[in-house]
Amino acid sequence: MPTPGIPGEIVRAPMRTVKASTLEVYAQPRRQLARLADAGRMLRLGPGIYTAVPDDRVGTGWAPTLETAAAALSTAIYGARVPVLMGLSAARIHQAIPRAIGVALVAVPGHHRAMALPEQIGGLVRFVTRDVGRLDAELVSTELGQTLVTTPEQTILDLTRRPDLGGLPNEAASAVQALLARADENVLASLAQDQRMRATLARVRRHG
Repeated sequence: MPTPGIPGEIVRAPMRTVKASTLEVYAQPRRQLARLADAGRMLRLGPGIYTAVPDDRVGTGWAPTLETAAAALSTAIYGARVPVLMGLSAARIHQAIPRAIGVALVAVPGHHRAMALPEQIGGLVRFVTRDVGRLDAELVSTELGQTLVTTPEQTILDLTRRPDLGGLPNEAASAVQALLARADENVLASLAQDQRMRATLARVRRHG
């Protein structure tokens, strides 16, 4: 059922998030989305990009986590189930990094500049150009809907290959150790073979 005051086109959008430039339900979408944001019904994630606040969170000052916001923002830009949370962000989703961090990493099929999220969320979204179709990823649920996240095995390889991506190498190393406890060695080996990351897997085994 559509949220009162918000058209169904918006609440049915992937991750309840839309771009004003592609929204056809309003004659002046930017103005109407800004009005809904002022009323607490929507939250601005980036220039012309807004997400519908969950019905049970309206009026509570709700804001999504950095990882959920990054997934919603990138979904509005690239489409449903195209972006993939990776690296440190995937480790956060897999609870391998216990504390909140200030950067989100999203694998996308083309170059895009980094984007700062609004103050009530905080943090920076960095877009990493990858062949997203080759990543080993799984769907996870968030308050705004489902999004793709790299599996623990893929995350281990990514963090080991580029530990400085996101600027938190110590957290990356700790996350690898935490994820190894639940990883499937056969899956790790298969991914390393398919993605030409055998040297990376060797480093994982040396330090694991």
